[in-house]
Amino acid sequence: MRVFTNLLFKVTLSSMVLTAPAMTSLSYNDYPNGKLTDKATARSFYTSAVIRNYIDHPVLEARAINASANVSALAPASTSIPVTTLAPVTVVAAMKLRAPEPMPAPRATERVSAKAAELRMVINQASYIYASMDLNAQGLDPKAFEYAWRGYHNLVKKGLIRKRSVLSICDFSQSSREKRMYVIDVQHRKLLYRTYVAHGQNSGDEYATSFSNDPDSYKSSLGFYVTMRTYVGHNGLSLKLNGVDPGYNDMALKRQIVLHGSTYVSDRYMKDFGELGTSLGCPALPTAVSGEIIHVVKGGSCLFIYHPTPQYLDNSTVING
Repeated sequence: MRVFTNLLFKVTLSSMVLTAPAMTSLSYNDYPNGKLTDKATARSFYTSAVIRNYIDHPVLEARAINASANVSALAPASTSIPVTTLAPVTVVAAMKLRAPEPMPAPRATERVSAKAAELRMVINQASYIYASMDLNAQGLDPKAFEYAWRGYHNLVKKGLIRKRSVLSICDFSQSSREKRMYVIDVQHRKLLYRTYVAHGQNSGDEYATSFSNDPDSYKSSLGFYVTMRTYVGHNGLSLKLNGVDPGYNDMALKRQIVLHGSTYVSDRYMKDFGELGTSLGCPALPTAVSGEIIHVVKGGSCLFIYHPTPQYLDNSTVING
């Protein structure tokens, strides 16, 4: 029975890896020698440690322990009540109280192992794409891309991303003087745009260091957004953003956080004032390219606003879902 269970688990895991949503734009032929990783060319990526942290994650460990405890509770040392110790009228009741056959506790561990295998696959994808596109030379933090890819994968898996071909990343670990907005064609592994993007006025000056989901904070909100429809407002063509990271940006629609262009996001403004202007919380773009970018990303693509804030990275349900 155990051999059959192990075989079934391996078949299920193989099926999951082969059909994972993030692979919709990739195939095994996209990898060296047809493999997700090639030992000869493998390089350490940021979360080689994350896999270990995931397996040892206290929440998952508690779930596995609880699952085992539940099984043990159903199967005490004596799996039945001795009939000889009961009066005749209680024999039937005793038979009903007889504990059921215990279910194998390793199932909880197998679920954790399957999730860890999926995470390895996603991290391998991120590592390969990051290297093949030479995004390091473009200034994009490898951690920003890996977290973006993990969240993108999970959102696709949940069916929340309609336009899978585009992934946009605002890397707020960088100075606002840097072109820290990246629009990536993930299907063809091509960087479509790299440009300036402003953060909220209360998030910081040159660097964004403070973030909030509160409506009147005038701060940027970290996390994953799904692009919606366009409209023309006082900032011209703008794009509604739906924050899908609970507790971090799910007030975006109420706050009217949108993608739009602005004159305070430009080389000219930086030359005159030393740094970019700041918004009321919106990721504002240069007017010269904002219209083009909005048309490319509108209609259900994924936008990720990144900063290496441990509290967010460790607790985001989109990243760690």
